[in-house]
Amino acid sequence: MTIPAEIIRRGGLVGVPTETVYGLAANGLDAAAVERIYDVKNRPETKPISLLVSGIEDAAKFCRDIPDAAYKLARAFWPGPLTMVLLKIGAVPDVVTAGGGTVGVRCPDHQMTLEIIRLAGAPLAAPSANLSGEPSPKRARDVLDAFGGRIDCVVDGGECTVGVESTVLDLTGDAPRILRTGALSTDDIEAVLCS
Repeated sequence: MTIPAEIIRRGGLVGVPTETVYGLAANGLDAAAVERIYDVKNRPETKPISLLVSGIEDAAKFCRDIPDAAYKLARAFWPGPLTMVLLKIGAVPDVVTAGGGTVGVRCPDHQMTLEIIRLAGAPLAAPSANLSGEPSPKRARDVLDAFGGRIDCVVDGGECTVGVESTVLDLTGDAPRILRTGALSTDDIEAVLCS
């Protein structure tokens, strides 16, 4: 995973496997690299991009005022298909958050991508590795078909085991709020929050 991590450090784009779908990853702290994601995907710049991190301690480097509920959920579901929306710190470029004050963070359940995060020394800005509006990719071949020579490399981590996007949970308000239903059920989340 040394070469993909080096590409990330140099500002390149890498297709990475997760348990949900393949992501199109760049250094989440490099605004120019993140702008390339929007360009390559033809993604509207009004849509924020989540960060892949190695765990809740890693997320704490890029988020502030993290509620106890986030730590509780991370213990239960990370690594796994839960994206938590938290308040960001200034180190996270505005292009990642579409100018907003919050950022989604997720710890993927895929050892290859966790190793890339570790070796790159940065969170990965990583929306799904598809052209905007197209189906999310579940295999490395799908990513190659979508982007051809427009990205620097694709890490083949096999077919995604879940194959559905993560559930997105906003923890910045008075009460947790699901923004997108995905691989993790509302019942599972409520069971942890209410325990």
